[in-house]
Amino acid sequence: MVTTTASPSDSRYSTSPGKGFDGVVRVSVDGFFGSGTLLFDGRAVLTAAHLFEGRSGNATVSFETSSGTQAVNASNVIVHPDYVGSQVNNDLALVWLSGSPPTDANRYNLYRDSNEIGQVFTLVGYGRTGTGSTGTSSNSSSTPIRLKAANQFDDDASGLKASLGASMAFSPLPGSQLIADFDDGTTTHDALGRLINVNNTGLGLNEGLIAPGDSGGPAFLSGLLAGVASYTARLISSNGTSPDIDSVINSSFGEIAAWQRVSHYQQWIDQSIRSRLPNAPIKPEDVQKTVVEGNSGTSYAYFLLQFTGVRSDASKTLSVDYATRDGTAMANSDYIEVHGRLNLYPGENQAVIPVEIIGDTVPEPTEFFYLDVTNPVGGSFGEGVVKLTAVRTILDNDGFMG
Repeated sequence: MVTTTASPSDSRYSTSPGKGFDGVVRVSVDGFFGSGTLLFDGRAVLTAAHLFEGRSGNATVSFETSSGTQAVNASNVIVHPDYVGSQVNNDLALVWLSGSPPTDANRYNLYRDSNEIGQVFTLVGYGRTGTGSTGTSSNSSSTPIRLKAANQFDDDASGLKASLGASMAFSPLPGSQLIADFDDGTTTHDALGRLINVNNTGLGLNEGLIAPGDSGGPAFLSGLLAGVASYTARLISSNGTSPDIDSVINSSFGEIAAWQRVSHYQQWIDQSIRSRLPNAPIKPEDVQKTVVEGNSGTSYAYFLLQFTGVRSDASKTLSVDYATRDGTAMANSDYIEVHGRLNLYPGENQAVIPVEIIGDTVPEPTEFFYLDVTNPVGGSFGEGVVKLTAVRTILDNDGFMG
C-alpha cells in the first residue's frame, strides 16, 4: 500500500503479522482488488462501494496473519443505499464472510467521536507502492504488499469544495469525508496550505498517501477505525497553479486523498451488522446463557442490552461502554476479547453484543467469562449502580473428564 516518503522497503512502513494490522485485508472481485477492515463482530468487512461498481462476481477476502494466509469467500455484499459514484459520496460497502476468519486476525472497533480533524492517523492497505517524489511505481501485476504510513486529517472535504467552487468537479456531502494531503516538508507542495490555508508541511519520513488498491483500506486513530480510503485528487489553486510535484494523478507529493468518515456513518454500519447477526436474541427469554464451544472456527455468544426507561430527548443516541473479562475462560484462547461503545440510536431500545467463541477439539472443562457494561450516557442503570455484569458459560463438546 501507499506511496511513502522514503522507500517502501523501509521498516517504518512494515505491517508484518502480529503488529496489530492482521485484520486489514485484501478484497477481490472480478479480478479487481482493494483493501478492507474486519470489524468488531468478526464477520463483516468494511470497504469502499466503488470496488463493486459495475462488477457482479463473487468477492473474496484474503487475510495475512501470524498463522499464515487464508482466503474467505463473501456470502453477501451490501453497498450503502445512497452511494453516488460520480460524486464519490457514501462510498462504503459491507462484505459478509461466508465462514470464520482466522482467530488471530484483529477485529476493529469504530471511532465514534467527531474530533478527527487535526489528528495524526495511520493508513494501511494493499495498494501500489512508490514514493512521494516519483508517485506510484509498482504495477497491477506486482505482488500486493500490506504497508502503513501516517498522515493528518486536515479538514472536512466539503470545506475544500466551498473554497474551490466550480474548479472542484465533485461535491462531498458536509461532514462525511475527511481529507489529507501528501507533504514533503515544503510550503510549495503543501496542497491544503496553498488551496485553503490549512498549513501543515507534514510528518517527515512517516508521511504517506493512499494509492490504487488501497481503496476501502482503513485510517486508524488510536487503533479505532476512523476512515475508509476513497479517492485521490490533483487540484488547482485559485491562481491556476497546482501544488502537485508533477502533472499526473499518481499519489505523489502535493496531491490529496479522502476517506469516508466512519463517525458520520456509524449508525448505518451498526444497524447493518445487527440486522444480519445469525440467531441473535430479540427478547430476554431468547438469550442462551450457555453456549457450545464447537470444534473449529468461531460461533457467537450474545448479550442483549435493553433500555427500559424513557428518553428525555427521543432524537438523542444512548450509549454504554462494554468489555469482556476473563473468568475461567481465557480471552483469545476460549473466546475473542471485545470492548467498545454500544449505541442505541433514536427508535432503538435494545441491541445485542456478540462475542466470538473459539472452537477446538481439545478436551476442556466447562468455563465461563463475563461482560461488564459501564458509563451510560443519555440514561442510567438506576440509583447507585455504576456497572452491570453478565456471565456466559462455554460448554466443551470434546469429552473432558474431570
